[in-house]
Amino acid sequence: AGIDKGSGNPLAEKVATIPRARIKEIAETKMRDLNAADIEGAMRIIEGTARSMGIQVS
Repeated sequence: AGIDKGSGNPLAEKVATIPRARIKEIAETKMRDLNAADIEGAMRIIEGTARSMGIQVS
């Protein structure tokens, strides 16, 4: 997403937006490092991490 750091308050302050297509690319790259059975599970892990950093998934 091209940001230096995540949000200090991720529920109130969004620092970036990332499309689901980019989430899928990241999940495919990280698949072997994640504890996920399929690409959808890997995408959910990446989305959760992004949300906890204040990145909105669109």
